Amino acid sequence: MKYSGWPEPGELVVGRIDEIEDFGVFVDLLEYDDKRGLCHISEVASGWIKNVRDHVSTDQRVVAKVLDIDESSQQIDLSLKDVNDHQRKDKIQEWKNERKADNWMEQAFGSDISDEQYAAVANELLATFGSMYDGFEAAAIHGAEGLEDTDIDDDEITAIVDVARENVSVPYVKVTGYVDLEVPAGDGVDTIKDALKAAEGNGEVPEEVELEVTYVGSPEYRITVQAPDYKTAEAELEESAARAESVIGDHGGSSRYHRERNTDEE
Repeated sequence: MKYSGWPEPGELVVGRIDEIEDFGVFVDLLEYDDKRGLCHISEVASGWIKNVRDHVSTDQRVVAKVLDIDESSQQIDLSLKDVNDHQRKDKIQEWKNERKADNWMEQAFGSDISDEQYAAVANELLATFGSMYDGFEAAAIHGAEGLEDTDIDDDEITAIVDVARENVSVPYVKVTGYVDLEVPAGDGVDTIKDALKAAEGNGEVPEEVELEVTYVGSPEYRITVQAPDYKTAEAELEESAARAESVIGDHGGSSRYHRERNTDEE
């Protein structure tokens, strides 16, 4: 996707050097339609520059900072030296992600998608998530619910979710906790089984969450949660332990939730 408007002063842009002169370099802005900027020799690199070609080359991909814009004269002033290595790396990754999302849009809606439909869906993703890639990532993690705050049609949401779940590598985090479960003799075994089923969520754990309960050693059980982010993972971990403790408490037993494994007997 290429933007039809103008970049903003201070914005970082990805470009390709298409012409080198003694006074500076001209940069084709890869994210904007028919936009070209000029980086004066004084903004190419820090310090005195004898030959611009010692610092850049034709067709080189660069990240530049927009210094000033004059729409009336179609001029965009750029700086290469004002971009540090961290900013350059992050911007290139962002640009690559958006190119992926652009391909996913074509997979979701076909190569003959109209400009109007593309713009409508893309603008909704940009407005809600900040980028198309983040919108597809939300669809991969949360499914249709992840896009419910947009004005995208249900059929379009289904198409996005299907493609997202086939292509997006979702980042997950894993957290672990432990519960000690003890009940009076008699129906203790059945109560423990019921408590473990409750801890596992009885089939009602959110789709984006993976939760597993395993036996460690009497009376200790391990709860492992994998989720898209730590906030979700920690919440699901605590709720899992609470469900087990509730069952145990209802049957006159005792329980204790803790984050570190018991090592007293090791």
